Amino acid sequence: MEEATKKIAEKFNCKYTVFEKGSEPELVEEAYRAAFEAGKAGGFWPAILSLDEYVQEWLGMIEKDYDRDSIIAGCGDNGKEILQERFEEYTEYYKDGGIEEFVGEETEGDELHNFIGYVSFSDRMLEADTLLLEIPVKNPWEIIGYLPMGGWNECPGPEEMIAVCKYWYGKYKAVPAAFTHDVMEFYAPLRLNGGDSLEAAKEHYAFCNDRIEQGTRTYKLSELAAGLENSEVWYFWWD
Repeated sequence: MEEATKKIAEKFNCKYTVFEKGSEPELVEEAYRAAFEAGKAGGFWPAILSLDEYVQEWLGMIEKDYDRDSIIAGCGDNGKEILQERFEEYTEYYKDGGIEEFVGEETEGDELHNFIGYVSFSDRMLEADTLLLEIPVKNPWEIIGYLPMGGWNECPGPEEMIAVCKYWYGKYKAVPAAFTHDVMEFYAPLRLNGGDSLEAAKEHYAFCNDRIEQGTRTYKLSELAAGLENSEVWYFWWD
């Protein structure tokens, strides 16, 4: 384990486990799922954080200016409204017609059952030292208070992100689970929890338009919707 990894982990002031760069990613996921169950009685929510060089830089930049308690205390109930506004903004091009073409009629899409954001494409091992944090918060959306991802390019800022996470937990029981400097993955053990897959795809697109524009073969909402129906992991990447 690198010395920088230990220093970063200790700043979170919670119990943690380190998985060293080059380890098998399955070990992290197994530990996460066990911690997810243990946290129900233990008073914490687990989160995975890959400590690549960009994450280390990002954590250093926010350390002095970020007010964790204020972000958590200020969490609004407007997550649904935020997503609706973003969807309307991203689909402005289709305002005068053509939205049906964007929706499409695809019946197949990629299902995700495992976290992939912290896995190296070259050797399928951990890309960097990776932390499994047991974050002492009551509600899963408050994880964003500890890991304030967002606020660049098209990525929602921490205030918007925490509101969306609160909304998605209430609707789908999906929780923010795994983080890199530009990837966020949710664990959704109940999948869509009975929700409509096309509506969920619209929300995912609003949260991260690259989910369709760089994450599908057909660039259609219906392709994403088809994959979401049985997915236990929701993947978002902001270029």
